[in-house]
Amino acid sequence: MPAEHRIPYVKAHEQVRKSGGLNLWFSRFASGTAQIVGHPYMFLLAVVVLVIWAASGPFFHFSDTWQLIINTGTTIITFLVVFLIQNTQNRDAKALHLKLDELIRSHHPANDDLIDIQKLSDEELDELELRYEKIRKACEARRAGKPTEAAAKHDSKNGATHDAPAASPQKNPAA
Repeated sequence: MPAEHRIPYVKAHEQVRKSGGLNLWFSRFASGTAQIVGHPYMFLLAVVVLVIWAASGPFFHFSDTWQLIINTGTTIITFLVVFLIQNTQNRDAKALHLKLDELIRSHHPANDDLIDIQKLSDEELDELELRYEKIRKACEARRAGKPTEAAAKHDSKNGATHDAPAASPQKNPAA
């Protein structure tokens, strides 16, 4: 990647490092915890803890306190880990969307209208899905050599005679 394209990334990285604070600490803590909790050895540890707890049942006469220990422990751990994992997933999804947006922006035949598509409402996404389903069916019909009404309408509208779906008029991508 040329150095001038890295400038926004480097500036954002420096700004976050300078500000430090709770968000940076929590992001790092959440990422590290999610990695640890998601490791196969942690699953094995959880199974071992449950086996030890179950085996200790006769010693404690399967008392209410014995049951309360596992219930309370699992509830607290689950409650905290949900927030940590959700934070990590939110950041991963945001980073993935930014990467996809950059790919769309940098690829000239791509439809720039799809940048930030994740911010659309469910109804708008459903409408867009139907639009692309019609384009897909028109392409399949052309490939099969069966010009359907939708394919003919699509071809005449876009002047297309190739297999790739035509995108809407392009915006000039930001340089």
